[in-house]
Amino acid sequence: MTYRLDEIDRRIIHALMEDARNTSAPMIAEGLNVSAGTVRNRIEQLEEAGVIQGYTATIDFERAGGRLTSLYMCTVPAAERERLALAAQSIPGVINVRVLMAGRRDLQVVAVGNDTRDLREIARALSELDIRIEDEELVQTEIRSPYASFGPEDVSGSTTATGLVTLGDGTEVFEVAVTEGAPIVGLSLETAREEDLLPEQVILISIERDGAIVQPEDGTVIEADDVVTLIPQGVPKDEALSTFSDSVPS
Repeated sequence: MTYRLDEIDRRIIHALMEDARNTSAPMIAEGLNVSAGTVRNRIEQLEEAGVIQGYTATIDFERAGGRLTSLYMCTVPAAERERLALAAQSIPGVINVRVLMAGRRDLQVVAVGNDTRDLREIARALSELDIRIEDEELVQTEIRSPYASFGPEDVSGSTTATGLVTLGDGTEVFEVAVTEGAPIVGLSLETAREEDLLPEQVILISIERDGAIVQPEDGTVIEADDVVTLIPQGVPKDEALSTFSDSVPS
C-alpha cells in the first residue's frame, strides 16, 4: 500500500537522508515556512506509514579496526527470495540484504568480517542456505546521497504551494504554507471573505497547525506557518493562493 507524499513530506525525507543526525525539526521547518510541530507530526506519520523505516549510522569498517566489507551477488529461486533474504540477514556479520526483481543475481548480501577467514565463513553459511553465490567482491568505497527529486527545485528559496491531487473532474487540490507576510495572517476566515481577500468559491478543506489538524470555521484565525489545504473552485490558482502567501510560484 503506497503513501501519498506532498512537497512537505518529500522535503523532510530529503533533509533526513542528507543528514538525519544533525538535522532538527526547527531546521527543516525554517526552510519550508511551516512550524516545527508540523514537521514533527509529518515525520511521525511517515514513520507510522512505513515510509521512514529507521535511522542508521554510516560506518567506515576499514577505519574501524581494519575490517573488510564484502558484497556477495547471489541467485535464489524467485519463490524463495523473501524467506532466504531473512535467513541471510540472520547470519552474523551480514549488515545488508537487497532483493532484486531479476532472474539471476537477484539477492545482494553485504557482510563485514575481521579478515578473509570471517568472509569465507559467511560465504559458507550462505551456501548452506541453498543460496548460490555468483560473485564476491570486496567493497572499497560507498557513496550515499539523498534522493534529488525530493529536494528543493530552487535552492535559493522554498516552494510554498504545491498541487496535491487532481480529481476526476479536473479539480485541483492545493496545499499552501502560510507565510508571515501573507494578507490573511491574523484574520478570521469570515473577515477574510468579507474583505474580499478570500473568494467565497475557495473551499478550505483543512488547516495543519503545529502538528494538529484544525477544521476551518468562520471564526478560525489564520496564523503564519499554517499549512492550508484548499480547492480554488473556479478561482484562478494564483488568486486563491496569493491570500496565503507573499509570493506564489508559477
